[in-house]
Amino acid sequence: MSEHNLLGNEGEEKAAEYLEGKGYKIVDKNWRAGNLELDIIAEFQNRIVFVEVKCRSGNYFGEPFEAVNRKKQRFIIKAANYYIHRFNIDLEARFDIISIVKTNNKFEIEHIDDAFYPLV
Repeated sequence: MSEHNLLGNEGEEKAAEYLEGKGYKIVDKNWRAGNLELDIIAEFQNRIVFVEVKCRSGNYFGEPFEAVNRKKQRFIIKAANYYIHRFNIDLEARFDIISIVKTNNKFEIEHIDDAFYPLV
């Protein structure tokens, strides 16, 4: 596995641990259906929370969360809608981003609640 993928997997594990520490119940990680993908699906305060995780080894090219542009948001929303319908979820949905920068084996985590909203 490439170093980039290893860092991404490590970041997703750290993000899940962080969320659990905040009282989130992790429902699924790395969920896929065809070309659709969701990093973390959790329940928190009677909501389903779809969490996009971005992990980098530095912020030389900007903060990791900046990679979640409108195109990526549309992809996440499409995947979330499919997940909600497939599993008949009857909870309000929320979209969060966890941005992680790893330097010298230390993880700096930034959690952005309600990071974006579905477009009408």
